[in-house]
Amino acid sequence: MTQHKTLRNGLMTTAALIALTGCATTSNISPQYVAPSTYQGYDCAGLQQEINRIDSYIAQAKKQQTTLAATGVGVGVSAGRWGISPNITFGIGKSSNSQARDAKLSRLFGERDAAIQSARLKKCAFVAGQKVYGEQ
Repeated sequence: MTQHKTLRNGLMTTAALIALTGCATTSNISPQYVAPSTYQGYDCAGLQQEINRIDSYIAQAKKQQTTLAATGVGVGVSAGRWGISPNITFGIGKSSNSQARDAKLSRLFGERDAAIQSARLKKCAFVAGQKVYGEQ
């Protein structure tokens, strides 16, 4: 009875850990470099529309779920203070979908930074207070 209860508790803990990990997001994505000269042909109105378009793409990409991929399952027996009990371990890692999402966000962040820098060079009023990556 005790071993069954321990196994059940272990499985419930593992399931909770998997569920919580599935909600994790990546927030340390650095932008790819995009030259501000890419946007030199735009006027202030065009730059504002471009930044709004990029922001909507960023919002869509951020909503995509981070998926997990099982990398392995292990079953064993461990001995401890309360006797011998079975244990199950799961290997979990990021799937390639998450890597593609992160790459897309990195590119979009770079495009947004380049558009903001170009708007600053043209002294567009709408960029006042908008920050590029790394600014405080």
